[in-house]
Amino acid sequence: MNTSELKQYLDFGYTVIEEASTLALAHFREPLEIENKVVGSGFDPVTQADRAIEKLIRERIEANFPDHGIEGEEYAARMASGDLCWVVDPIDGTRAFMTGMTGWGLLLGLMESNKPVLGFMSQPYLGEVYTGSTLGANLSRGSSRQALRASQTNCLSNAVLYCTHPDMFADTKELENFYRLCGKVKLPRYGGDCYAYAMLAYGLVDLVVESDLKPCDILPLVPIIEAAGGVVSDIDGNLPLSGGTVVAASTRVLHDRAMAV
Repeated sequence: MNTSELKQYLDFGYTVIEEASTLALAHFREPLEIENKVVGSGFDPVTQADRAIEKLIRERIEANFPDHGIEGEEYAARMASGDLCWVVDPIDGTRAFMTGMTGWGLLLGLMESNKPVLGFMSQPYLGEVYTGSTLGANLSRGSSRQALRASQTNCLSNAVLYCTHPDMFADTKELENFYRLCGKVKLPRYGGDCYAYAMLAYGLVDLVVESDLKPCDILPLVPIIEAAGGVVSDIDGNLPLSGGTVVAASTRVLHDRAMAV
């Protein structure tokens, strides 16, 4: 993908994420129809807002790039006829969204040959859009734009760590390792969903460690973090193409030290 093409997709994605953000705000802190996607025990909520937002984004992609694939959270995948595929999480943090908290966001990413090359994270209530690609990482608020840079924290003892909730770790050994890591950092915090990754790119959070992620939960965030100077991998040190357990860090040194715990 050349620079001209990347700019085209960047402009398109920004326009779509802004339109979808307006739709999200129309549902936020309003009565919602909440459905549990889990059969049996457990709770995995989806609302009419999730479905309406993904439907809108899909329609815009299909109208402008009919040969591109689409992988979303709420609807079946649409196969690509080429190397490009969009990844959509209409509301990352549905639990936060349905309870009126602001730790949620809209995620949109573009993959080229199975590699994340462009990412968007919008927090509509705060009026923020985070973007990342080889053109850089930026935070946009209306007409203003700010370059993003992850912190230079290398020591675990100086690090701020975020995780949405420790219940994400179903594997006992992984949970033990996570708590061991929490004992080595300066400040472990819970909550945040996708917004914690945005704060890593911003430079205020140093580590995000989570498990049980879907690809759409993390792939749109990878270009933002990497363009800001951070590192993201699965538990084996590879790109988290399948989601699962993810370690995101502000520096390579900090990432390696977290992985070694």
